[in-house]
Amino acid sequence: MSPTNGHASDPANIPTAGQQVAPPSCGTDIPTALTLTAAKIKELLANLEVPFHPSVIEWRVTNTSKGGPPRGQVMPYADQRAYTDRLNVLFTPAGWTRRYSIHTSANFERSKDQKIVAKVLVTCELTIFGLGSHSATGEEWADDENAGTAAEAQAFKRSAACFGLGRYLYYFSGTWVDLDGHKRPKTVPKLDGWATPEGWRRGLRPYAESASSPSERTVAGDNGNGDGHDSGRGAGGHDASLIREIEQMEHALGKRMYRGLLKTLARVWNPKDIQDPAIQQKVLAHMQAAERGLRRAQAAANQAGAASLTAILKSLELRSLDHVDNLKTLQKIVVSLEAAAPHGG
Repeated sequence: MSPTNGHASDPANIPTAGQQVAPPSCGTDIPTALTLTAAKIKELLANLEVPFHPSVIEWRVTNTSKGGPPRGQVMPYADQRAYTDRLNVLFTPAGWTRRYSIHTSANFERSKDQKIVAKVLVTCELTIFGLGSHSATGEEWADDENAGTAAEAQAFKRSAACFGLGRYLYYFSGTWVDLDGHKRPKTVPKLDGWATPEGWRRGLRPYAESASSPSERTVAGDNGNGDGHDSGRGAGGHDASLIREIEQMEHALGKRMYRGLLKTLARVWNPKDIQDPAIQQKVLAHMQAAERGLRRAQAAANQAGAASLTAILKSLELRSLDHVDNLKTLQKIVVSLEAAAPHGG
């Protein structure tokens, strides 16, 4: 457990008057044992979801072209200090903790080079007082001299994403740019409006992201460990742990939503057919978003009443929530239900 969660004074991620991520009072009155009101929890979770300021976003080359002028596919990511800064601003360093546990796997043959090697596995349990705890695991090949650091950062950022912090990075698609002689980007893409604090607060969201083929899509977040190392899973890799996580989502989502997301995002019916780890990550992120949306819809339906739910579903030509098969429709239902609920839900 880290006694000090550090870096709160980093000027690159401390909101200015125009970049405030939460009312000033919310960063100074979070005691270590606390029962928050539903409204306060909703406010804090909303502030955790706000994108990082563009000044702390970095870009990583994840794929390179074969032949011709050097080009690479770049993805945005945030160093883990940006995550700790946001937590410190919202909750103070005393308002959250993280605990790490480290393990190593048995040796096995790595498919890309047939080398016998183990993996370092780090689990991070992130606790935010008043909101609860989430844990996640990061991994790196043991023959990497920075394996522990990379796996630790990955685990921390994955656990933070369970609270919504940094989750927006999972919605990015890679962008191809020219590279210099050292395989570094000559230029980096400009962030879309939805990926900035200002655009997010105006209600912009990544749901309208233009479609592309699965082979062109990739996801940011986990490879951006802030230490210059990716997770060791190249394009075309097959991450069994991600596949298991995706398969476990079927019960929570129901068959319609589960299959709808698989078909839309990966063009498959079976998660085991997804070979690109970037697509695996994207599918899992969308499914987790759908799970949250369904919980939110059910909570709003309980407040709005059965008649309101029936009317909203009928307007969308649906018989029940179990027949929803995409995030866009689910979002419409949530918005309508919360508007119909007493005091706006």
